Amino acid sequence: MTLLTIDDILAARERQRGSVIITPLLHSASFSRMASRNVWLKAENLQRTGSFKIR
Repeated sequence: MTLLTIDDILAARERQRGSVIITPLLHSASFSRMASRNVWLKAENLQRTGSFKIR
């Protein structure tokens, strides 16, 4: 098994540049109340594809 290096991660980031946007973290008041702690949701549905997974 080959382990990932920081260079692999940086290269992948560079390949995705222009295709993947940085999406916001949104605080969920209702989930936070239910969990009795702060819950944040990552809004990946705001990607250009409308999905969390770029294909």
